[in-house]
Amino acid sequence: MIVTLTPNPSLDRTVEIDELRRGEVIRAVGGRVDPGGKGVNVSRALAAGNVATVAVLPSGGAEGSQLSALLAPVGVQVVQVPIAGALRSNITIVEPDGTTTKLNESGPELSRDEIEAIERRVVAVAEHAAWVVAAGSLPRGVGTGFYAELVTVVREAGNNSAQVCVDASGAPFDAAVDAGPDLVKPNAEELAELVGRPLRRLGDVVDAAAEVRKRGVGTVLVSLGADGALLAGPDEVLHGWAPPVRVRSTVGAGDATLAGFLAGGGRGRPALVTALAYGTAAVSLPGSVMPRPADLDAAAVVVTDNLDLDRHLGGTPS
Repeated sequence: MIVTLTPNPSLDRTVEIDELRRGEVIRAVGGRVDPGGKGVNVSRALAAGNVATVAVLPSGGAEGSQLSALLAPVGVQVVQVPIAGALRSNITIVEPDGTTTKLNESGPELSRDEIEAIERRVVAVAEHAAWVVAAGSLPRGVGTGFYAELVTVVREAGNNSAQVCVDASGAPFDAAVDAGPDLVKPNAEELAELVGRPLRRLGDVVDAAAEVRKRGVGTVLVSLGADGALLAGPDEVLHGWAPPVRVRSTVGAGDATLAGFLAGGGRGRPALVTALAYGTAAVSLPGSVMPRPADLDAAAVVVTDNLDLDRHLGGTPS
């Protein structure tokens, strides 16, 4: 079983239009509402692949009730932690060429009691889990050390043998890295921010991932958009990619990639192949729809340890 924690979940409304023109009335050609937040998306992708998963979520307001109601039919078990504030709603605008514009609300402000209640629920649910995935932005009231503290708390719980993955950005991600999680999953932009320099070539990504591992992280999985993904682990460094597909939406593609990695065993070449199959399938689907087994084409994925370190990066981050 894989447990996910999304401290700042959302309702995500995706609107498909012909062209985004500021100041005009634009008629949508399609739209949908999905449960949102990075950890939520990971659980949705796992459930779509028939992998057991539990999503721990703060829940408040009508939005919290709707979020849980949307997750129930897709096979995600939800553990709600009641909060006083209402969850946020996000809007994603998608154009035919795959260009995505996001409007994200900041979310509720959590009290110290609510934060501690979330930590306690994660530890309790993680007792029989293989992985705990802590992912996404932090709501107001939550300090930048939250993810780092969570890594320590889960590890120190007497009955827990779960490995911990963090997928975040900015200061909370930086702090979490120093806590030594078993896995981190940045995209190229997040990794560049973490190491404080641009990553223009694949070799730059390799060096940055090695730097992160020296800080105590077990494995680094970097999603590189159209350039595939890089896996830097204790035994090997691998680069993988898949043939281009028609991009309908990049929303949640990085989350699907992480879900695929965990569904594929969370280690080495087989997991990277599954990760890329999930991520590639996700961008071909509308909104933040997560791929099912029939959508995956693992046979098309190429993975190599013979890296072209001078390869320039130009794909869209996911």
